[in-house]
Amino acid sequence: MIKILILDVDGIIVGEKIGYNSPYPHADVIARLRSIEAKGIPISLCTGKPHSSIQKIIKDANLHNLHITDGGGVVIDPINNVVLKSHVISKDIVKEVLRAYLAKGVYTELYTVDGYYIQSDQKRALTDTHTHVLQSEPEIVDSLQGQVNELDVVKIMPIAKDDVDKEALTTIFQKFNDSLTLSWGVHPVANPHQFGIITAKGVSKAQATVEIAQFANLKTEEMLGIGDSTSDWQFMEQCGYAGTLSNGTKELKDSIATKQSRGFIANHSVDSNGILAVLDYFSL
Repeated sequence: MIKILILDVDGIIVGEKIGYNSPYPHADVIARLRSIEAKGIPISLCTGKPHSSIQKIIKDANLHNLHITDGGGVVIDPINNVVLKSHVISKDIVKEVLRAYLAKGVYTELYTVDGYYIQSDQKRALTDTHTHVLQSEPEIVDSLQGQVNELDVVKIMPIAKDDVDKEALTTIFQKFNDSLTLSWGVHPVANPHQFGIITAKGVSKAQATVEIAQFANLKTEEMLGIGDSTSDWQFMEQCGYAGTLSNGTKELKDSIATKQSRGFIANHSVDSNGILAVLDYFSL
């Protein structure tokens, strides 16, 4: 029996049709989420975005549960305005990562619980695109390196231009494997860019999903996880039930198929509100 819903945001309830389902979900999706919450089934949003980017969704859908942000780096209780978990990255390691990426001219952002930062000489069209995605403005500083000592960084985000660039940035990251975790996210509006999500070692959506279960005193097998990217399987695998949309990756769809009747792949995409078909399948 499903007792909680763990829901990815971009590519699941937020798409690329500006004014329809971007930067916020379609009204029909918000109404369904409100209905599920009203039935007593809590919904936790699970995203690589900072919590400031999901506040409107939380408010509009009347979500009274804990939420996972910054790729698992932060777990928040928005009702009581409390940060329950924040996994801060060592300042020395943040400086090392910045040196590695900035030396190659990689567009890189730093995230704290309260906001995000970019370097003034990196401001470009991508900055405007990401501002739309996040629905919040970055703090623009002269030097990210010079800012690190003043910040509690929970996420470092190098942004790849395309698949080839993603592989190059992943190769650069290899030297940090012992102390950090890297996953990748996408947003329909920002294609073909891909967003690197670097968090403290062991920190991920999967680990945060387990933390949510512990806070809620539930078993992970009572959870329904819904996502669209291959990396989302990390948290969806923890759940007893799993679903995706037609725009989900082939690798993710193959993994969901292993759950048999407890897994479902909708025939509709995020831009056709395919999430509603997944929720129908699981009678939510």
